[in-house]
Amino acid sequence: MAVQEAGQGAGAVLGAHGGGCTCGDCPHGARAGHRRAVAEFLLKRDEFAAGQGLPAAVAHSVSASRQWVSEELTQSAELVAQRGRAEGEAWLARLWSRMACVVWALVVALLLGQAFTAIGAGWTAARTAGLLAALVTAGALTAASWFHRARGGALAPVIGEDNRLSTSRAVAGAWVLFVAYAVLVLVGQLAVASGHAERDALIAGLDLGRGAGVVTVLAVVCAIAVLVRRVVGVRVLGQRLQKLRADRPRAADLLTDDAGRGTFADIQYVVIGGVALLFAAVRLGRRPDQLPDLPWGLAVVVLISAATYLAGKYAEGGRPVILSVVRAREAGDLDAPIRTGDDIEIRGAGFVPPGAQGAERLSRMVVRVGAVHVHVPLVPVSGGFSNPTDAVLTVPVPVEVEPGRVDVQVVTAAGVETNRYAIDVTD
Repeated sequence: MAVQEAGQGAGAVLGAHGGGCTCGDCPHGARAGHRRAVAEFLLKRDEFAAGQGLPAAVAHSVSASRQWVSEELTQSAELVAQRGRAEGEAWLARLWSRMACVVWALVVALLLGQAFTAIGAGWTAARTAGLLAALVTAGALTAASWFHRARGGALAPVIGEDNRLSTSRAVAGAWVLFVAYAVLVLVGQLAVASGHAERDALIAGLDLGRGAGVVTVLAVVCAIAVLVRRVVGVRVLGQRLQKLRADRPRAADLLTDDAGRGTFADIQYVVIGGVALLFAAVRLGRRPDQLPDLPWGLAVVVLISAATYLAGKYAEGGRPVILSVVRAREAGDLDAPIRTGDDIEIRGAGFVPPGAQGAERLSRMVVRVGAVHVHVPLVPVSGGFSNPTDAVLTVPVPVEVEPGRVDVQVVTAAGVETNRYAIDVTD
């Protein structure tokens, strides 16, 4: 797999500036450079995992070889992270044009749909108003995409501070756009209405009694988007939630957590919100002379879904914790107390934050043993790393540690500190 990636990366590089350019204003070169760096890192990691590539000067010592391998992998991982950030910036820079094409493609699809459904029924003022409202909305989104082209275009408002798509903002943004479009449809019909009775009927279509369900859902999803941002920010500052910045946003962010695992709270919120939005769109197509009358039963279902999503945000995360520290024992070793130079095994939970499974993030982990900061060594195995893991870390006790009772504390890649755990170090 790594060899294939390297071949693909090399082939792409030849077609982009002919030499592997990785600058931010060359999207193809940035993508090729990132793929090549990933392929080189995977090859190096698998070689080290198989015991290959070690220099003779360190091969005789387990601790020296482990430290040398960890440093080599850390440097290679930093290059991968640098190329990944460059690719992410280039991807965002060209996203705005793609979003503009998608928006105008939807306008064309609406035009074709109205043209086909008008056969036999005839073209009405409501169809004209719907098409004009779509043109106005698409024009506004295109202009916004241009002004925010460096941040993803029209998607800029729904990209969170961690450079991921925000589920709460995406759902709220969809409802805001839909309600704005529905009002524009009414405005277009009101502009061409000739009779007083027709104008009064259109104005009555904006009464709260008819659109109470839609208005309630709009208010709740917008409040959820604001509240979730506040909740996440407070929990991060309080070290109760670990957040790491992503290289670029992905569509899967709407349904998954930071580690890429699907989450029930996000999935049900997107699904139920999307189904309710589809129902409201059908109602608008059937009755374009008023706000969609979303039934209260469906509105309550959306409110329950929003409450579940908010509860999930409160429940996720947690501070990393050390449960125990023991002396690491190799096969055949005698039982003994912890001495300087020995390896200690730190057992607990939450050492690897979601989204920190890459080597560049893992290499940032530090263990404080007394007053000495020890970087956690990377131990490669086929397909990943055996150290560090989310529940177990293995680090050596440095010789600078004075014998006696000392505290052990882990600092994760997100900068969150665990509790202090006291151990006894003997001569």
